[in-house]
Amino acid sequence: MYFDEQKLHRKSLEFIEKLNKKECGIESALLAELLRNYTTLTHEYGNLLKQIQNITEMSEKAITDLLESSIDMKDKVHYDVLTGAYNRRYLDESLDYHIKTMSRFEGALSLLILDIDYFKKYNDTYGHNEGDACLRLVSGSLAECITREADFVARYGGEEFVVVLPYTDEHGANAVAERLLENIRAKRIPHEQSDVADYVTFSIGATAVNVKYTHKAQDYIKRADEGLYISKRNGRNRYTFVEFKEFVENDIVKEESVL
Repeated sequence: MYFDEQKLHRKSLEFIEKLNKKECGIESALLAELLRNYTTLTHEYGNLLKQIQNITEMSEKAITDLLESSIDMKDKVHYDVLTGAYNRRYLDESLDYHIKTMSRFEGALSLLILDIDYFKKYNDTYGHNEGDACLRLVSGSLAECITREADFVARYGGEEFVVVLPYTDEHGANAVAERLLENIRAKRIPHEQSDVADYVTFSIGATAVNVKYTHKAQDYIKRADEGLYISKRNGRNRYTFVEFKEFVENDIVKEESVL
């Protein structure tokens, strides 16, 4: 519509020019008055069109900025503010999504849950600010070991993190667990009150299975958490793989492998 109005405006200016050149064959005082009024009206209309164009451009920019802000906020709600890792909400949503999609062809899904060893002692020794810094360092160390686009790290709560590995079987889960342990050990983050080492370490529980539509996200969390419990019981600073089974209350855990 705006471009049609511009065309009309141009034709009006052309008509005025013809009147000024007396190409219309009309000469009178009435014509002169009409010409003055029409010229004023045409210029005012031109100014109005420019204002409309400016308002339209401003509105489009405001809408674009609003959409970008909305997208940015939607993205931010999936991240843990402290560590930069994904948060619990993203973990729950993504696990549900992977279970639904991967169950169609029974692809392998692995999940690892880890807990920083003696983290309470770390906070008591170095203070909560250093404790927060330690969480960020651990999160960064985990992210360094996750190289595939579909894999991700999420903060599960406190000093616990979860690593989700779509299209990864038991062998792949074990390989990633070893890499995670080696990388954090190499950081040599001081932890003088740890009963395991004089630097920060963590313990891992892992599970993996070919996904079925009956599986639930909590089945993976609970099995991996049982592996984590075994790792802690056996001295920490290690991983334990636990065979996946759909969770049944009072079920007994089968210990599979410990590094």
